[in-house]
Amino acid sequence: MSRLQCGDRWLDLSSPVVMGILNVTPDSFSDGGAFLSLDAARRQASRMLDEGAGVIDVGGESTRPGAAPVPADEELRRVIPVVEALAKDLPIPISIDTSRPETMRAAAAAGAGLINDVRALRRPGALAAAVQTGLPVCLMHMQGEPGSMQQAPEYRDVVVEVTGFLADRIARCEAAGLPRQRLLVDPGFGFGKTLNHNLALLANLHRIAALGPPLLVGLSRKSMIGLVTGRGVGERLHGSLAAAVLALMGGARILRVHDVGPTRDALKVVAAAVSFSGGARIV
Repeated sequence: MSRLQCGDRWLDLSSPVVMGILNVTPDSFSDGGAFLSLDAARRQASRMLDEGAGVIDVGGESTRPGAAPVPADEELRRVIPVVEALAKDLPIPISIDTSRPETMRAAAAAGAGLINDVRALRRPGALAAAVQTGLPVCLMHMQGEPGSMQQAPEYRDVVVEVTGFLADRIARCEAAGLPRQRLLVDPGFGFGKTLNHNLALLANLHRIAALGPPLLVGLSRKSMIGLVTGRGVGERLHGSLAAAVLALMGGARILRVHDVGPTRDALKVVAAAVSFSGGARIV
């Protein structure tokens, strides 16, 4: 799949895409509180567009480890004005990061072109709502819920189990009327996984990419980068760039990041090297 229809816009997947993270929350792990006002959110989205973002992902509920749920009306209050404004301001698709069916419908009506769901449409009514919107959906793997997912995650084989989960969700979506051509998948780095689980997934991304739908990966500034490098959240750019390059080489088509410009530069270097090598693996 080289192009993905996102509402009235198209996402070109013939080359790697950078998805800029825009959290309009007070408590996200990295940028919580930075873009709460509509003006601040619009400025940040415009900045990410200028730096090369191909899509902006708007979230109104933190899903960091230990995060508390946000009431549905509060999530709507945070995200809908932003989605509506960005859909008018920017020429690229706007993604809504939500698991709630009511938010999916409202965001689609406001101009969102993509649904990014950390619960893979498992909440009651979410799958039906996604089908109704006609939008593409990213299905992510998460073991447990944000409030408790990092307490004691366990797997027999994390790569087999995550791949199997995503294959099952793809099948269930297709059976409900959401075709494979509208699906993306995300292994869910940091969502109910230890450092070793995350590293195993990163080393075996090609097995998840083999499922078929475009692979979206979010590694930016996450705790696994901090555990490997010993760096705090604000000092994880270099480690995040290394992880993004490895993800790209493992088959990722979309990289969800905080630092759009540096990531875009790193991916351009990889793309140039791959092009020069005639498409052969270079790592």
